[in-house]
Amino acid sequence: MAAERVVVDECRGVLFVYSDGAVERRAAPGFATPVRDDGSVEWKDAVFDAARGLGVRLYRPRERGGGRLPVFFYYHGGGFCIGSRTWPNCQNYCLRLAAELGAVVVAPDYRLAPEHRLPAAFEDAENALLWLASQARPGGDTWVAEAADFGRVFVSGDSAGGTIAHHLAVRFGSASGRAELAPARVAGYVQLMPFFGGVERTPSEAACPDDAFLNRDLNDRYWRLSLPAGGATADHPFSNPFGPASPDLAAAEFAPTLVVVGGRDLLRDRALDYAARLAAMGKPVEALEFEGQQHGFFTIDPWSAASGDLMRAVKRFVDTDGGGGGGVARLDG
Repeated sequence: MAAERVVVDECRGVLFVYSDGAVERRAAPGFATPVRDDGSVEWKDAVFDAARGLGVRLYRPRERGGGRLPVFFYYHGGGFCIGSRTWPNCQNYCLRLAAELGAVVVAPDYRLAPEHRLPAAFEDAENALLWLASQARPGGDTWVAEAADFGRVFVSGDSAGGTIAHHLAVRFGSASGRAELAPARVAGYVQLMPFFGGVERTPSEAACPDDAFLNRDLNDRYWRLSLPAGGATADHPFSNPFGPASPDLAAAEFAPTLVVVGGRDLLRDRALDYAARLAAMGKPVEALEFEGQQHGFFTIDPWSAASGDLMRAVKRFVDTDGGGGGGVARLDG
């Protein structure tokens, strides 16, 4: 008799992987969150990769005045396995970003694992950034081109999106990479609780409670499903920027980078270590830790006091083109 088909992996009630290798996805997230759209921000969808069916959601303040606005990318999280630009938590955060930063917000989708393992997400993220640059050239989307300051592009993402931001910083930090983006220019990166991994447990990973929003089991499952097949471990260069086979970042050119950390986040130690190592290399990196906050607090409740503090910190970073910071600052969350 044929073996019974059973679920062998599940992620947040959205992704189901079966024993026969089949993958089932549900379009909506496993939580109910209303979209709070007060009409102050206008938005629309566009396609940035027709061959792969990948879209981007674009936002801009309805009242813009006469000047051009910075561009703020937001790559969603989800362990490279789940998430979408269309999910309400993503849309709520992007609506607030556009309104409070006074920015054109660009929220791309990317291919997800395990159907499309890494580096698929990194490749799609690169293409989304190159698509944005193409809008500054003749024939670009006027909805974007008439509002955007392409010389002030900021690349951000949360969790897996923060890891994407790191890889884009390395990919486009060289002179040749910057030339590819012309006439657009990345002025800075914002990594929101970046999803980095490693084989050896850090203290924040070891101490993480089982009921945390991102716990050890889910963290390990995401890496197992998203890293290249064939025995890749969490020390793979895609997950660990300082793993044994990872490229040396000493020669890499980084634009100003803000790394946001949650004091109760399983990933806290890795993010702080990442920022400290880059700073020791002379990179323009600062870290901001929100004490008492868990992973993804700013999308779980975009209108909390801590989320407001984060929004003001990001606005300062954008308004100063990434200047005015350094070291580790801590806020009581």
